[in-house]
Amino acid sequence: MPTYRDEAVVLRTHKLGEADRIVIMLSRRHGKLRAVAKGVRRTSSKFGSRLEPFMVADVQLYQGRSLDIVQQAETLGSYGADIVSQYERFTAASAMVETADRLSDAEATPEQYLLLVGGLRALSRGEHAPRSILDSYLLRVMALSGWAPSLGDCARCGKPGPHTHFVGQLGGLVCADDAPAGSPRIAERTLSLLRSLMAGEWEVIDAASSADASAASGLIAAYAQWHLERGIRSLAHVTDVSR
Repeated sequence: MPTYRDEAVVLRTHKLGEADRIVIMLSRRHGKLRAVAKGVRRTSSKFGSRLEPFMVADVQLYQGRSLDIVQQAETLGSYGADIVSQYERFTAASAMVETADRLSDAEATPEQYLLLVGGLRALSRGEHAPRSILDSYLLRVMALSGWAPSLGDCARCGKPGPHTHFVGQLGGLVCADDAPAGSPRIAERTLSLLRSLMAGEWEVIDAASSADASAASGLIAAYAQWHLERGIRSLAHVTDVSR
């Protein structure tokens, strides 16, 4: 059976036997990969540390019947140590890779891979507040998966905005006629922040107040989990946006 190479980010790992490990990866060209890394739990392993969560590697794999086998791994992005050194970074990164794992059960795209790698790199470098990086990632990866929230026209009838109700179950902003009874209103500042998070406008995002950032985070978390049809467990441990 053939061997192949790809760039991949490690999403999670599982112990296998006494020395091996199953590695779940999101690759650039082959989608989600499940492979066995033999002997990586031994202290003599040459590439065990390169196959830890949040690491990005150039991997060579042998195509197996049920699980592929990792033959080589060369580090492309060593983000793990800097991420796990701070709780806020670690929990945000955990929510990101869990989301990527869920979404890539369907056919993954190179754009999803690049978005995740960019988010992990930003977290490891401390470029922005960890929760803001997570929120921007969630909005953008949902959009790449075909679930972009409506942030202008009514998600249900298409009526042009502005609208003041955000209902995740209906796809985002909805007009007053389509908003279910008791739907909370969204402040214009929060809506503006959602648009900036979607577009990656970091000067605006970094200048947002903690109150607006927290409000946006709550809406994004609810929206993502609704469309994934099950909770993102790591989100329960993510702290509020730090300033």
